[in-house]
Amino acid sequence: MNDRLSSLDWSLVQAFLAVAETGSLSQAARRLGASQPTLGRQIRALESQLDAELFQRVPRGLTLTALGQEVLPAAQEMRAAMGRIALTAAGGQSRLRGDVRIASSVFMAHHVLPAILARLRRAEPEIAIDLVPSDGSENLLFREADIAVRMYRPDQLDIVAQHIGEIGIGVFAARSYLERAGRPSVPEDLLHHEMVGYDRNDLILRIMRDMGFPAAREMFSVRCDNQSAYWELVRAGCGIGFAQITTGQADPGVERLLPDMALPPLPVWLSAHEAMRHTPRIRRVWQALSEGLRPVVS
Repeated sequence: MNDRLSSLDWSLVQAFLAVAETGSLSQAARRLGASQPTLGRQIRALESQLDAELFQRVPRGLTLTALGQEVLPAAQEMRAAMGRIALTAAGGQSRLRGDVRIASSVFMAHHVLPAILARLRRAEPEIAIDLVPSDGSENLLFREADIAVRMYRPDQLDIVAQHIGEIGIGVFAARSYLERAGRPSVPEDLLHHEMVGYDRNDLILRIMRDMGFPAAREMFSVRCDNQSAYWELVRAGCGIGFAQITTGQADPGVERLLPDMALPPLPVWLSAHEAMRHTPRIRRVWQALSEGLRPVVS
């Protein structure tokens, strides 16, 4: 089966993979940015070349036949090989121009990276930046991002990572909130204040429990998992919350509280695929990010 797939048009195999992994023509079409009729024709063309039925219709879409399940691993190997070819070709480009796609946490993308990227654009006007704010884990291997700025060390193979430093976390509240509710003088006072916490993310709860607080989700009067929106809730006066110290101290509308309260810092890592790391434009953006992030880390 591998020999038969090796002579096929990659676009047909790509269509097969999208349908196999999403289970429907409509979802596969959205993934590939193609029309549903075009995708249907590509699947029929592939089945015709293989003289085999790869999918069968079910009430909610399409499912692989037994033969389709056998074909799937070989098609995935082909996709991986095509990805490696693209990475190698991109890594050989010598011009300091082109697109660079950066994946970053939502908070960093909103509050830290814009100033760094503005300086980079002034210095390198021929480098275009795609910024992808996401707290997910973009796959550098499949070019969903060229460089990732993450608060954890990536564990993917063939990924080069650099530890930039750590960002301190502090306790903050809007001055408008403090004027009506007073200022906590010791950490235990937080239990008697309105607090802003996460919704489904249990990070704050785990940290507070590790510090000896009887923390529960119900202690937060306002909850949000989107960290940029979370910070806006704190700034608006919804209660006491947590934020990166450099960002909080730069905002005149909020005040840092309990500066002696030791909270775990956030590590900052840059990462890129090793085949792309030394591409001139990638190397230049990496350098700009590394230099720009250092003032906000310790």
